[in-house]
Amino acid sequence: MTDADLIRRCHTIFPGHRARTPADTFAAMAAWCERHGVEHDVYGSGDLIASFEKKIAALLGFPAAVFCISGTMAQVTALRLARMDRSNAPVALHPTAHIFVHERSNYQLLDHFDALQAGDRHRPFTAADLAAIPDRLAAVGLELPMREIGGQVPSWDELEDIKAHCQAHGVHLHMDGARLWETAAGYGKPVAEIAAGFDSVYVSLYKGIGGLGGAMLAGSEDFVARAAEWFRRQGGNVIHRSPYVVAAAMQFDERLAAMPDYFRRTEFLYEALRAHPAIRVNPARPAANMLHVHLPVGRERALAIRLELAEHHGVWLFNRINHGVLPDTSYFELYVGDNLLAASDEQVVKALALLADAL
Repeated sequence: MTDADLIRRCHTIFPGHRARTPADTFAAMAAWCERHGVEHDVYGSGDLIASFEKKIAALLGFPAAVFCISGTMAQVTALRLARMDRSNAPVALHPTAHIFVHERSNYQLLDHFDALQAGDRHRPFTAADLAAIPDRLAAVGLELPMREIGGQVPSWDELEDIKAHCQAHGVHLHMDGARLWETAAGYGKPVAEIAAGFDSVYVSLYKGIGGLGGAMLAGSEDFVARAAEWFRRQGGNVIHRSPYVVAAAMQFDERLAAMPDYFRRTEFLYEALRAHPAIRVNPARPAANMLHVHLPVGRERALAIRLELAEHHGVWLFNRINHGVLPDTSYFELYVGDNLLAASDEQVVKALALLADAL
């Protein structure tokens, strides 16, 4: 039996949003297109994509935004342009930045920019960490929240210090905002206030939003126009963006409206976990509706527990799980979405007790 088969049999599912089949997704997209009279764009030119780009730009507080087929392309392009504008100076990134961890050295092999690591890999970097770098920097990339360290974010005051440092030194400040929408509830600030002081922001159209894929890059009108040209040069000029835009636009407002509920559900989960001190979480307090859950058993044992709870109790706890730093430990990422929101308090408490007993 596949993981998908097991999940369909479970009544209590912890990670993410409800899974839709391709047939359900495409049917919902077709119905939405029918209601709104959607026409295909042609190479990015069309009413739907133009209005959605303007909507994202306005939400983030920028003059312009442009669709990109992937966040990977959007981010290296933004940082490449910043480097070109500043005499090819290097870019500073956190050691766990997506560009370092997941992009197969593209920034080096495709000659986008040189990159330096800033700060400790287990904590968000600070303005002091940036000031300690002796080199002149072209850009700083900051992920909010920082996925690889459990969704941590700098404190609000520290974030403002980072913005001020970059502005004072003429450094382009770029945000990896793949999960920016999720930080608004944690900071208690609108996304435009969080994004204020950044020179460019990338946001995902599929992660928390639940679309098929794609991204938006926001910035000044000139910067966005230059980025769009570089997307074309890199093979990003697909003839129809409409499937990606429709899949995101049709549920965008609903997803954003639910973010505070997801965050409150995350706060409830933290409180429920206090009853099981053997299960550790990172960060210590929720900063967004995501966290890392650390278990005192190795990865293989954790997978066996997941299977046992799914088959015998109808509980699905996590998707992927990783080896921990210490022997016989493991951890998994948990994104709190529709599934945990739909589970009752009693179901959540019972599932955590089953996990604790199995451990």
